[in-house]
Amino acid sequence: MDTILSFLGSIPWWAWILIVLFIIAARDVLQRTHAVSHNFPIIGHLRYILETIGPEIRQYFIASNREELPFNRIERGWIYASAKQENNYEGFGTDRDVYLHQHIFVKNQMMPFAISEDHPNKKDKTFLPCAKVIGAYNNRKKPFRPASVINVSAMSFGSLSARAVESLNRGVSLSGAYHNTGEGGLSPYHQKGGDVIFHFGTGYFGVRSKDGNFSMEKIKKLTEENPYIKAIEIKLSQGAKPGKGGVLPGAKITPQIAEIRGVEIGKDVLSPPTHKAFSTIPELLQLIETIADETGLPVGIKAAIGKLDQWIEMADLMIQTGKGPDFITVDGGEGGTGAAPPSFADHVSLPWVYGFSSLYKLFKEKGITDRVVWIGSGKLGFPAKAAMAFAMGVDCINVAREAMMSIGCIQAQVCHTNHCPSGVATQNKWLQKGIDVPSKSERLGQYFKTFRKEFVEITHAAGYEHPCQFNMQDVDVNIDDRNLTRTLEATYGYEKVPVAFTAMKDLYECDHLGGKSYMDKNKKEFVSVIK
Repeated sequence: MDTILSFLGSIPWWAWILIVLFIIAARDVLQRTHAVSHNFPIIGHLRYILETIGPEIRQYFIASNREELPFNRIERGWIYASAKQENNYEGFGTDRDVYLHQHIFVKNQMMPFAISEDHPNKKDKTFLPCAKVIGAYNNRKKPFRPASVINVSAMSFGSLSARAVESLNRGVSLSGAYHNTGEGGLSPYHQKGGDVIFHFGTGYFGVRSKDGNFSMEKIKKLTEENPYIKAIEIKLSQGAKPGKGGVLPGAKITPQIAEIRGVEIGKDVLSPPTHKAFSTIPELLQLIETIADETGLPVGIKAAIGKLDQWIEMADLMIQTGKGPDFITVDGGEGGTGAAPPSFADHVSLPWVYGFSSLYKLFKEKGITDRVVWIGSGKLGFPAKAAMAFAMGVDCINVAREAMMSIGCIQAQVCHTNHCPSGVATQNKWLQKGIDVPSKSERLGQYFKTFRKEFVEITHAAGYEHPCQFNMQDVDVNIDDRNLTRTLEATYGYEKVPVAFTAMKDLYECDHLGGKSYMDKNKKEFVSVIK
């Protein structure tokens, strides 16, 4: 043995390198799985390494500032700077091609809206609550007015790391927004001070019976024990993969996640494409009413939009019964944080502007848009895009990827692999340690506040006090060289129904001085009463 060790020790370091390379080369030549490695031993591995870091190379060295998708460098830079309270301005004019298809133009007023000394925005430049009250029309026991027009969209614990979820929840608490749990159930990390929208899908995680069905008893108990749950959202579909169901890889399932979701450790969790609790539109509406009656909370639905026949059926039943969802979250078919096959992410369901305009126009034709609080979700986390969305009829927006970027996401696009380098979308303990919860929560809160401040400023520039006053004549979009630009009304074929809004002071007094808002069904408008 001593002789062998002495011999090995006498081999120079460069010879060891040659030996290792020879072993790798021999392995490459003998294997039959990868043709490139077989044909080009050792060198072929460079191809796989470069492919792995391709998104990062394109981000930082190849793609132009406005070129990359899903979010380009300018968009990401604005979010990062806003979250860090850094200078988010740009100089020397825009580098965006303002003549490109679907470029947005918000029309400014010759004389902007002037705020008085006692105006809420004089005291707080970030004050921007939702103009509508969720659950007011249906007289729910616990109606809820979102204190922020921008909020965190559905992203579950399991898909995101514990520290990421906690950062988001603490951040919405700092900014007065709400936090949608996603379909992974209510975790301890959702319980750090922020308002919560409890969201469940076909897997019923968190409110799941032993046989995998929906449990009314569990959702009653959950909402009774957690008063910060302000509303419940039923997911019909999501933009990334409508009609497919969700997948959480077994590698991401820790004992804690398994306990919260009611599933097995280390085994892939498959959410079926359809619900067991209902299979028809009447059954869905009945479930909404039952949950609302049992919990007292507003109940809404989330969906990506495609065919409209079942939506027509729902609208007709809402007219017949006087009941229905308290809010509808419209997700964009361009996809989001959910991992999906390209065939789904690229082609199934309509992009947000087409999906929302189709559904809103349908509800307008039926005369029931005022019954619903409309929530938009699909790359709307930028003030100008939000102005377009509000002009089309939304009352609030939810953001997912933008919120992730505010707490450190670098758009590495490996969310589904458990190898997220920023620690946001992984259950790897080491990678998660990169997230400092106090600082990241402050960044999420600051991003929301900066967004609201700039959105208020754009609103005032257009001559309005609150973005709910935007209409479809206020925004133009590039169509093509022949038509040049057209208003949103001309482009999508409808005009937004005006929102019953009086003044920001009324919203401030109602929410800060113990007031109450309700729907006056005779006048078809929201009324605020101060105690």
